[in-house]
Amino acid sequence: MTAAKVKASIHQVVDAYKSKLSHYPEDIFQITPPISGWSYSEVYSHIFDSSLLSIIAFVHAANGKGENRPTHFIVKLILLLGSLPPAKKYKVPKRLADRVKKISKTEALDFILEFEKALDDNYPLIVNAKANCKTKHPRLGYLNAKQWLRFIEIHLKHHLKQLERIEKSFQA
Repeated sequence: MTAAKVKASIHQVVDAYKSKLSHYPEDIFQITPPISGWSYSEVYSHIFDSSLLSIIAFVHAANGKGENRPTHFIVKLILLLGSLPPAKKYKVPKRLADRVKKISKTEALDFILEFEKALDDNYPLIVNAKANCKTKHPRLGYLNAKQWLRFIEIHLKHHLKQLERIEKSFQA
């Protein structure tokens, strides 16, 4: 998949987050769902905070501030297939989990808009990004700029499914 198609897909997924956000009642947005785990609020906090951090890593790699390290085969497979392995439960690294907080719907929208601006402002760097210049992801190892872009798309889609599970738990 080309970088342009990945970027377009990211914007489509972000539009889905915006649409969902507009439909969540404010009084339920910060409540722990019946299935426990994160509230809608905490999912939005995590996904857009980590996506902004991923943009920073993307920019570092694109600007040559990375290392020439291999990307593991399983990570290449994840990036190729466009999803995380379904049977595996992923634990957020502690340093990222500590950043998750309950935010308002307004703060969530602000986070989304900040992410979209950062993506659009920095996307042009992908043209000259070197494939062998990589920065470290906390779980997946070393990724180059194009791989970071693809990871952002996959990660956004992963948490969109989490929102759907939360929705079902409130409907049950």
